Amino acid sequence: MKKNAIIVAGGTGSRMNSSIPKQFLLLQGKPVLYYTIKSFLLSYHDLKIILVLPEDHVAQGQSIIDAFFDYSRIQIAVGGRTRFHSVQNGLKLIQEECIIFVHDAVRCLVSIDLIKRCYDTAIERGSAIPVIDSKDSLRLITEEGNEALERVAVKQVQTPQTFHSKILIPAYQINYIDKFMDEAAVVEAFGLKVHLVEGEENNFKITSPVDLIMAAYLLSKN
Repeated sequence: MKKNAIIVAGGTGSRMNSSIPKQFLLLQGKPVLYYTIKSFLLSYHDLKIILVLPEDHVAQGQSIIDAFFDYSRIQIAVGGRTRFHSVQNGLKLIQEECIIFVHDAVRCLVSIDLIKRCYDTAIERGSAIPVIDSKDSLRLITEEGNEALERVAVKQVQTPQTFHSKILIPAYQINYIDKFMDEAAVVEAFGLKVHLVEGEENNFKITSPVDLIMAAYLLSKN
């Protein structure tokens, strides 16, 4: 089946103490975004990418494509007010039945193996949401105070969140509400269940300077 990856690159550099958006920071001499795009293009020869960028950074994204990649496999869409609206804008460019990956641009260590596992599960089950176990103790804030949560019953959610187009495109026709933090929440609000797959510890988001250091170290080990 045809494959499209919507890579959402709408982050800023606020927690990095940088004026440069996180996806454009250099990691071993190349932008963070380079590694994310590369993994998806290598995963399947027929996969196409829709790169969703803030309007002010479209030219910067295009320069990365021109420098490193086959531009015929990558389109650019302009981001929206929220992640929901950015994904919605990306979906407007998909006109075919396919499997759709939605991935955070700053999860730059995503592996080809995880991409393929998500694809296989989405083919079989309609959706695939990568998750990992929580290593920390957790507490839920309630009206009465707070209470401990069973750690084994809680998962940390990653991307690429992967869906058949017949599920994701109709789901994104519903009205936006604030609780839509990711694609799984949108699909559940549409009335469908999502299926979990095992994620990867190294598939973390670059959100702080220490994350950039860790990513550089892991890349140097490959």
